[in-house]
Amino acid sequence: MIEHFGALRAPHNVLFGNGQRKAVGEVAASLGRRALICTDERFASSEWMQEILDCLRSAEVEVLVSTHTLPELPGHSITTCVDFAQAFKPEVVIGLGGGSCMDMAKLVSLVLTHGGPPSQYYGELKVPGPILPVIAITTTAGTGSEVTPVAVMADDGRDLKVGISSPHLIPHTAICDPELTWSCPPQLTALSGADALTHAIEAFTAVKHTPTPQLALQRVFVGKNDFSDVSALTAIRALAKYLPRAVRDGNDKEARSQVMFGSLCAGMAFGVAGTAAAHAIQYPVGALTHTAHGLGVASLLPYVMAYNAAHCMPEMAEIARALGSEKTEMRALAEDGLHRLREFLADIGIPRTLAELGLTKERLDWVAEQSMLSSRLINNNPRPLSTSDVRAIVADAYYGEIRPINA
Repeated sequence: MIEHFGALRAPHNVLFGNGQRKAVGEVAASLGRRALICTDERFASSEWMQEILDCLRSAEVEVLVSTHTLPELPGHSITTCVDFAQAFKPEVVIGLGGGSCMDMAKLVSLVLTHGGPPSQYYGELKVPGPILPVIAITTTAGTGSEVTPVAVMADDGRDLKVGISSPHLIPHTAICDPELTWSCPPQLTALSGADALTHAIEAFTAVKHTPTPQLALQRVFVGKNDFSDVSALTAIRALAKYLPRAVRDGNDKEARSQVMFGSLCAGMAFGVAGTAAAHAIQYPVGALTHTAHGLGVASLLPYVMAYNAAHCMPEMAEIARALGSEKTEMRALAEDGLHRLREFLADIGIPRTLAELGLTKERLDWVAEQSMLSSRLINNNPRPLSTSDVRAIVADAYYGEIRPINA
């Protein structure tokens, strides 16, 4: 008998649809009268920014705007923002922009509430209690940070990205307005959507833990479960159908909406199930190549799936069907799914190899060793991983070799 288990963690409110950004005033006013906005210089100068400020001020919310968010979110930008906002004493923090802006809001709220530095909270379940309420308004469709319990930042001392994970970091309200993505250029649309697809696939194929009563209380990410499966499959289907359309034509409003919906569902899936080897390996790859997170995880995804396939064949078959395969036998579905995924990613401009990202052959061993340090991600992989296993995946991804599925 199949033993069912599910865990569901989400914001208090999720508002999705065109125009939902205009709800920000009333939402913020219900939480406090002083709002700190964490954004970047690009969005702060956009046409949308004034509209959002008007919504907040019409709801009698006093606003302080921080544009200290930098790409990949270095630790010093968090400290700078905290110092900037301390005297203002915000009662609500609004993350407005891509994943780094939303992660900035989470971490600034954390430090304003519980003190710093952020490094004391690295890892899982280190946040001691609730933080200032966060409203996450995403302007890209990819990271899923608007609904997840994790924030990622770059450790200035180690030149590596690190994660802080706690249910207390889940935003109070997520506002997902597809209109905010209309101006995203094709490359950003592609790499953001590929990031979301990787989230969904890794959540759907994550390890399945024994469902003890303590599982969801002692772990932030509980592995594959009934709720995450529903969200993950919904995300894969939406992204498989609509992401290429959004990349080809940024004015395709239906595609834009469905890609943001897919990204939201992917965030709901991996926010409780977690991600796995592709994310573990990307951290050192990204540190060496200084390439976007979405490019790295998506480039790695087919090679990680090939390694995992024999340990999650039913899930591989479902993924293949979501990608349009009409094969009937499970192994044939899995093989066809890998082929379709690789071609899908190539068609939207994702590099086929790590060499194309700029990784050098001399650093393959280092990447494998550093990947193993992300134990949460490594242990969430459906097939056990040793350093030599990761080294083999990295080599395959460097040379572009998809190995046959072994039973």
